[in-house]
Amino acid sequence: MPRRTIGFWYRFAAVICKPPLVVLLKRDWRGMEHIPAAGGFITVVNHNSHVDPFAYAHFQYNTGRVPRFLAKSGLFKKGFVGAMMRGTGQIPVYRESSDALSAFRAAIDAVERGECVAFYPEGTLTRDPDGWPMTGKTGAARVALQTRCPVIPVAQWGCNELLPPYAKKPDLFPRKTHHVLTGPPVDLSRFYGMEMTAEVLKEATEVIMAAITRQLEEIRGERAPEAPYDPKRERSEQRRRTQAQRLGGSTQDGTSGLETAGPSGREEGQAQ
Repeated sequence: MPRRTIGFWYRFAAVICKPPLVVLLKRDWRGMEHIPAAGGFITVVNHNSHVDPFAYAHFQYNTGRVPRFLAKSGLFKKGFVGAMMRGTGQIPVYRESSDALSAFRAAIDAVERGECVAFYPEGTLTRDPDGWPMTGKTGAARVALQTRCPVIPVAQWGCNELLPPYAKKPDLFPRKTHHVLTGPPVDLSRFYGMEMTAEVLKEATEVIMAAITRQLEEIRGERAPEAPYDPKRERSEQRRRTQAQRLGGSTQDGTSGLETAGPSGREEGQAQ
C-alpha cells in the first residue's frame, strides 16, 4: 500500500501515539525489508504486553504498510476510541455470536484488496512464565490458506519490560528498548490445495508459531522450550492437581469427597 493511502485517521492516531512511544521506548527494529511493498499479506506477531500493539503499530506504520488489527467488537461501539477504530479500518471480532465468522471474512476481503492484516495468533497475552509464544489459534492459518498470501512472522520484545503481562503499573526507568525482528515469509505451500480440516489448520498454525518463536530466539539470544506453553493443557493439569489435592485431603480426614463437599459440592465442581 503506498504511503499516501494511509488515510487521515491513521495519521491522526500516529500524531497522538508516536510521541509517548518515542519517549518511553528506544527502538531496535530489524527486518523491515521483509514487509511486502505491494499486495495483500498478513503479519503474525507475538503478544507479551498491553503496550505492544501500539509499539508494533508504530513499527509497521514506519514501513508505509499500515496494519489492520482484529480487535474486540466492544471497542468499536461508541466514543472517541470507537471512531478511531472504525476510521483506521480495524476489524471487529464478535465472539460467541452469529457474527463470529465475520472477522475472518473481513480479513480475507482486506487481504484481497491488497491490505495488511495483523494477527496475534495466541489470541491473548502470553501466559508462558518466561514470555515465550504459546500455542496459536488457527485464524491466521485459515486466512493464509484461503488467500495464499505472504505470511510475515514478527517477533517483539521489550514492551513486556515496560509493562509486564497482567501488570497494572509500568516500570518506566531505565528506559526500555522495543526490539522487533521481522522474518521472511512462512512457507505454507505444502498445505495449498488441502481440505482445511482441523488437523491441517493446526499443523499450519504450528509452522507459523515456530517461525515467530525462531525470530524471538534470535532477539533474546536463547532457546525457547521445545514444547510451547498450551493454556488448555495447563488448565486441564490444574484441574487434575486440584482434584488430587481434594481427594488427598478427604483421605486424611477419613471422609469421602462427596461427604466433604457438602451442599456446595456442585458449585465447586462447576468452578473447575
